[in-house]
Amino acid sequence: MTNLSLNRYFLSLAEAAGHDLDPDETEEWRASLLSVLESAGPDRAKFLLDQLNTVAQARQMGWRPNGITPYLNTIPASVEAGFPGDLAIEERLGSIMRWNAMAMVVRANAAYGELGGHIASYASSADLFEVGFNHFFRAGPEGDLVFFQPHSSPGIYARAFLEGRLSEESLAHYRQELSAEKISVQGLSSYPHPYLMPDFWQFPTGSMGIGPISAIFQARFMRYLQDRKLSEAALLNHEKSHQQKRVWGFFGDGEMDEPESMSALTLAAREGLDNLTFVINCNLQRLDGPVRGNGRIVDELEALFAGAGWNVIKLLWGSDWDGLFARDAAALVDAFANTVDGQMQTFAAKDGAYNREHFFGQSPRLQLLVQGMTDEQIDRLKRGGHDLVKIHAAYAAACEHPGQPTVILAHTKKGFGMGEAGQGKMTTHQQKKLDTSQLQAFRDRFKLPLTDQEVEAVSFYKPADTSDEMRYLHERRARLGGYLPQRHSDAAPLAVPPPDRWATFALDAQGKEMSTTMAFVRMLGNLLKDKTLGPRIVPIVADEARTFGMANLFKQVGIYSSVGQRYEPEDIGSVLTYREATDGQILEEGISEASALASWTAAATSYSVHGQAMLPFYIYYSMFGFQRVGDQIWAAADQRARGFLIGATSGRTTLGGEGLQHQDGNSQLIAGTIPNCRSYDPAFAGELAVILDHGMREMLEEQRDVFYYITAMNENYANPSLPVEAKEGVIRGAYVFSRLPSSKKSKITLLGSGAIFTEVLKAATMLHAEGFQVDVVSVTSWNELARDGIAAEHSRLGLLPTGHVAKTDAALVAAAHSSEAWITQMLSQTKGPIIAVSDYVRALTEQIRAFVPQGRSFHSLGTDGFGRSDTRSQLRAHFGVDAHRIVSLAHKLQCPKLICL
Repeated sequence: MTNLSLNRYFLSLAEAAGHDLDPDETEEWRASLLSVLESAGPDRAKFLLDQLNTVAQARQMGWRPNGITPYLNTIPASVEAGFPGDLAIEERLGSIMRWNAMAMVVRANAAYGELGGHIASYASSADLFEVGFNHFFRAGPEGDLVFFQPHSSPGIYARAFLEGRLSEESLAHYRQELSAEKISVQGLSSYPHPYLMPDFWQFPTGSMGIGPISAIFQARFMRYLQDRKLSEAALLNHEKSHQQKRVWGFFGDGEMDEPESMSALTLAAREGLDNLTFVINCNLQRLDGPVRGNGRIVDELEALFAGAGWNVIKLLWGSDWDGLFARDAAALVDAFANTVDGQMQTFAAKDGAYNREHFFGQSPRLQLLVQGMTDEQIDRLKRGGHDLVKIHAAYAAACEHPGQPTVILAHTKKGFGMGEAGQGKMTTHQQKKLDTSQLQAFRDRFKLPLTDQEVEAVSFYKPADTSDEMRYLHERRARLGGYLPQRHSDAAPLAVPPPDRWATFALDAQGKEMSTTMAFVRMLGNLLKDKTLGPRIVPIVADEARTFGMANLFKQVGIYSSVGQRYEPEDIGSVLTYREATDGQILEEGISEASALASWTAAATSYSVHGQAMLPFYIYYSMFGFQRVGDQIWAAADQRARGFLIGATSGRTTLGGEGLQHQDGNSQLIAGTIPNCRSYDPAFAGELAVILDHGMREMLEEQRDVFYYITAMNENYANPSLPVEAKEGVIRGAYVFSRLPSSKKSKITLLGSGAIFTEVLKAATMLHAEGFQVDVVSVTSWNELARDGIAAEHSRLGLLPTGHVAKTDAALVAAAHSSEAWITQMLSQTKGPIIAVSDYVRALTEQIRAFVPQGRSFHSLGTDGFGRSDTRSQLRAHFGVDAHRIVSLAHKLQCPKLICL
């Protein structure tokens, strides 16, 4: 770009900014800056601007650079990267995919009317995707990671159809997975769901807001693997930012309102994640109407991302506008500055005649710009997100930008090309049906080679394999390493050390006092020392390592920091000194459970994303898990995560003093709703060791797509040694812990788990002293018992096992071949009425009622209600789960008339 053109460009910005009291002086300053740029380069110019800013701040002028730039493309036409493809062929391919994507939705709803689906989102983002597919998204072992906007899934399926990866029958079974299964056809899930399409989708993005934070932490985890030298191929490319493995995230402008979308933006900048690019589809509309009807979302997002430290590229206007800007940029910028998004949406919905009158008719200068243009030409003026050349230039600039993540704010029209059927309209998002005339208008708009009969039948269209379009499509993907999206799960198994190398102290506890949290941390420390498994372990905390007794790991394995440790910690001389390092192993995510869970998910899916099996342990206050970030945990389940979630200080009465918002009585119940989550509430360190060992082998050696939720307590009490014969019961959910015989008639069976099991043992001792025969069953998982019972019931009734039984859980597959539930077998070995107690709501223990042997009464105690601040003993008495309440209920069960049922 010449000095003259630069001067003209900046002059237009200055004119748009407001009245200039001394234009000559302004021109001198501007010319000086341009001269520095020309002679000394941008670094020198930035230095001078920083110096001027320092002076301004010192004089307390109250001035800061405006975080919002004029409504123009960041990249001027004169400095755009050259377009390397065949523009005409790419436009034809894009049109074909638009048609097939629309046809999928229209056909499904014409047939059933209830399946839903979305046309408008892909219509607005099709070109953004296609430029990526044709020029940027690399596949293969070191390929890129792409987070697709969920409502655009029909377009991704449409491309896979042209690529030969999905059949026409699959497209005809969009959102009809069960129907497709009956005829041995691959049905297509509504949104990106790796659990439902495990060879296709990599990342679940259907829940708005989860995609952005997940993308950030995938990009950070890539750096974590590089810095710890666990990803050699990625390490080799790290120095060349344009060649490095990249994360692309495609999200909606309305989606950025979600807290998770914004919560980790500063982390991405702080870590210098130049391997990360967000593309925000700014079609200015959310589901019901404008994103910011009375404001401008592009301005807001620019200020947000720039303030967080991102490189911002605005992609607002297509090439058709370049000539208009060259003639009178100031008039256009001034008009845009006074146009809010609600009005911009109206311009998108209306035709060229309306835009001529209401936009270009605002001033004589604007009218002059379109003099000689037809209404159709005005109607076809593209926004930047629909111009392949402009999109390519923005993507290329993002890939070359060092040291910062980049966000591209792409201005589009929702429902682009749908015309009167939905372009820019308030109802666009809900548009799922088009009549014949609207379909014909769509065909004509995109010049599709379809007959009227094919249009009326909403036929899918695929060019001949020998056509220029098909050859081009396959050639572009071949250059980029293959097809996307595509999910792999072929990571090599990882050997797990035997428990006697890391958990002997727990299995053979011999009455030593310890909490299960303390035991877990000690086991984790031992596992980290294993030469094979140790380097693959990823400990994760949300600023609570010291709370959980993990401070010793600071020195042992260090806290990961991309820049190392640039300061001398105040405790540097202590044994437990705080240590950050580029090869640190612990991920310390600060006070953000959402960040920690996103980080855990990145590690827990590394086996499929990077072909590198990792084993993450995220330990946290149990109340701040499923209750706070449960949607993220569900998304991790969808992504087939493998790892451990450790809910510490669990139970409603174990955390004395903290009160209502810290005391967890719900998480175990919620965990049971996730099919591939195996949840346990062990009472003793030995039980915990057996569960950890089994989980590691199931996930790392057998490579099952499950993850474990284990609750742990901070209460110290005597731990018994675990009998070898109890191990099967520990995994399946329960085992007979003890039998206290008596010659008297009074009999009782007590079931307990986790924090309350010590109260069960106290009650057993008290009742036995009174002459009761007491059978005590340690329940390690109420949820596993319930699932086992359902599987046995299905087997007995001749029903097919549920999907999660068939795919993820070896223990339940075995149970499906038995007609008797495991808990039924355990209780058949005991006598008397049954009392079940946990530190959770009663609904957790009530799950096993259906599997109690006939003729046995069943009664449950739990901690329903809000928590309180007090001691453990007071809390347990308050909720009625202490030993005295258990004993009292046992007495009443011997005299049924005393019980009010």
